[in-house]
Amino acid sequence: MHGRVVAAHGRQYIVETADGQRLPCFPRGKKSEVACGDEVEITQSSPDQGVIDAILPRRHLLYRSNEIRQKLIAANVDQLVVVVACEPAFSDDLVTRALIAADSQEIEVLIVLNKCDLAERLPAARRQTDVFAGLGYRVLELCARDHAEDLRPQLQGRTSVLVGQSGMGKSTLVNALLPEAGAATREISQALDSGKHTTTHATLYHLDAASHLIDSPGLQEFGLGHLERGEIEYAFREFRPYLGQCRFRDCRHDREPDCALRPAVAAGTIEKSRFASYRRLVGLAAEANLA
Repeated sequence: MHGRVVAAHGRQYIVETADGQRLPCFPRGKKSEVACGDEVEITQSSPDQGVIDAILPRRHLLYRSNEIRQKLIAANVDQLVVVVACEPAFSDDLVTRALIAADSQEIEVLIVLNKCDLAERLPAARRQTDVFAGLGYRVLELCARDHAEDLRPQLQGRTSVLVGQSGMGKSTLVNALLPEAGAATREISQALDSGKHTTTHATLYHLDAASHLIDSPGLQEFGLGHLERGEIEYAFREFRPYLGQCRFRDCRHDREPDCALRPAVAAGTIEKSRFASYRRLVGLAAEANLA
């Protein structure tokens, strides 16, 4: 049978078949490379369980990685929705890393600034998102409790995945857009037989026949160990006019003479905070030598 993975927890998955049946499934072998959103071929091994035989070719795969392992987030998504908030404070670095991962897979990006009803906190949060807006990333400001519907038009006709740090309001957004999401999550937990303390790695919900939303757990880090330095450089959109202009082909933009990037940072054409993020990503000291 053919189906789509709509929930992932460890090595156990819920696969939704074409007729709407949801079947707990396990992958063959010890190593699992299945992600929420994957299209898969399965064999029903019993009335209430199946085996994943094959993963069909993916359009996109969003994942994070470090030196030890990689963590799959979602497959076959068209859009990454990064949720940040006026409170608590959010990490520019984590947002930058998520954007780089999406750009490397040619996945569209939308940044949602939540809790905009907190008027005292809004200006500072807006200054952070303005940096990304200035680079061409779409930014939507809203309050999930009262205006979650403002997000719905941006989700139409797409499979989107929500990512963000804990406390940004992702769950509030999902529950506002999909009042039945809580019931669906309980149904999945019951199917997985994993109790009330279960945290599903990712869950796919249907907004309508053509629009789907994958919710993922809160992130505290977003490793990019799978990307080469050149890929990271190119993912910084504001770097692109200067790439290839340095004296040395393998310039790290650190202390090499005739670097093209450092003068642009000194002139304010490239934000110092973004350049510092790049340096941290490629393992250089955070303080840039801009002389």
